[in-house]
Amino acid sequence: MFSMLFLTSTPITLQDISWDMILGGFALFLFGIKFMGDGLKNVAGSKLRDYIDKYTSNPLMAVVIGILVTIVVQSSSATIAITIGLVRAGLMKLEQAAGIVVGANIGTTLTAFLIGLSMDQFALYFVFIGGMIISFGKKKKMRYIGDIIMGFGLMFYGLKIMGDSLKMLKDLPQFVEFAQMMSEQPLLGLLAGTVLTALIQGSAATIGVVQKIYDSGGMTLVAAMPFVYGACIGTTITGVFAAIGGSLAAKRTAGLHTLFNIIAAIIGMLCLPLYVQIITWFSTTFHVPPMMQIAVVHIFFKLVGTIFFLPFLSQMCSFVKRIIPGDEPERIEIKIDEMDTNIAHQLPSSALNVAKQAVLKMGEVVDAAVDKARDFLILKGSADDRELVNQAEELINSIDTKITTYLMSISKENLNDRDMQDFNLHLQVIKNLERIGDLSVNLVEFFDMVNEDKHDFSPSAKDDILAMFELFKHMLNRSIAIYKNGDYSLYSALMEDENYMDLLEYKARQKHFERMARQECTTTVGGSVYCDILGNLERMADHCCNIAKCTLEANSQMEIENH
Repeated sequence: MFSMLFLTSTPITLQDISWDMILGGFALFLFGIKFMGDGLKNVAGSKLRDYIDKYTSNPLMAVVIGILVTIVVQSSSATIAITIGLVRAGLMKLEQAAGIVVGANIGTTLTAFLIGLSMDQFALYFVFIGGMIISFGKKKKMRYIGDIIMGFGLMFYGLKIMGDSLKMLKDLPQFVEFAQMMSEQPLLGLLAGTVLTALIQGSAATIGVVQKIYDSGGMTLVAAMPFVYGACIGTTITGVFAAIGGSLAAKRTAGLHTLFNIIAAIIGMLCLPLYVQIITWFSTTFHVPPMMQIAVVHIFFKLVGTIFFLPFLSQMCSFVKRIIPGDEPERIEIKIDEMDTNIAHQLPSSALNVAKQAVLKMGEVVDAAVDKARDFLILKGSADDRELVNQAEELINSIDTKITTYLMSISKENLNDRDMQDFNLHLQVIKNLERIGDLSVNLVEFFDMVNEDKHDFSPSAKDDILAMFELFKHMLNRSIAIYKNGDYSLYSALMEDENYMDLLEYKARQKHFERMARQECTTTVGGSVYCDILGNLERMADHCCNIAKCTLEANSQMEIENH
């Protein structure tokens, strides 16, 4: 009996704590969040982009969209990165992004709330159900649902493994001393939460750890709350990284996110005694368990910040523009809501003209996607740059779908010969533009393969690619001008460009083979995909010619019929 008492009174050491369980459980917890978020994104599909594009013109709706998207992707950092990508690509204004930033900060509280429900005991049941659906689900969407359920279970199972070992920290003298310091010096907790979250780039994980430690009694509420505030500051680092090297608008969006969270944290620290009293009263009155108390702290903190900032979003945007000065480039206007189905029923000819204007907007986005692919080669782009190209390609596909659907609604009407010619022409043009977008993504994938191999093309090889890029840009602009204005004087010049493109490709291939024979090719991967890159650029040029040819044929047919 005496020996048992002696053993229990002996302080534990760092060696007594199961660090493998803490680290492994933490990794499993992070993986579960990501796995569940990926499943939710796959189920939502391209609707996320449509909702962001359609509803963010109203500040309140932008907040709601920010909340919903963050719940879906399970990360405010991911939502901010997506938003910065849209702003960086010139597809969204800073004022629209501001509402999403505010909403993302509310949406991220869901994870802490779920953790507060203490569902650890059911974790493996969710893993089992999700695993069965993934293994035996016939349809892809069903397997995505399985991903969501399994990710949900893995998140809680990792939390359980981590939490069981974290409970021992309350008996570790060094941690007890640190926790006491945080209680006496809340700024220390704020700093610790900021640094930890910046390192792991996820506030949900940091707050999950705090919930478990607080639940075990290893941390007071006065120490835990600044830790939560610090986590909200630390999560802004992802947005800052996403904006580095980006456009002025992207930097302003990251600055807006950082400013929002820092000011909210300052308010939280200044009102800390009052906040502690409110949370203590609320928890006592409604018998809220410890882990849910931290979730309430997080939710209350974000809601107060949102209520405070929402009326001043435009002023905050103006303030950020003064801090980060400069002139923004003209934004690509992608909204095509003017494609009213009522016009299609009443005036099919006018509706076809509306569709043509939408096709021209699609051409602008394709042009921007090609520029991003070229910049990726020149600047040896990062994962964020690759994501920008993917976003542009998704946008092209979305516009393609919308215009095609609209054109099909027009085709149900009683069209005359001229309208039918225009209908066929618009369909052919959008399919060629969509294919150019796909090939731009293929180019970026080839460039990225070379980057991952930690090599680069030789200066001569890169110059040949850039020369083909430059010629393609001229061809794209000429083909769009022929489609837009019926300027057939450009057609002969376009055909000359096509012949020159074939010549450039042939010479570039020959020079590449000569470099390989002389063993001057510095990258194995680059040598393997180089001809594919040249072929993609030549095919993109072919699609420009297709746009011009189908325009010429449509108008020639009409002239014949008129005579």
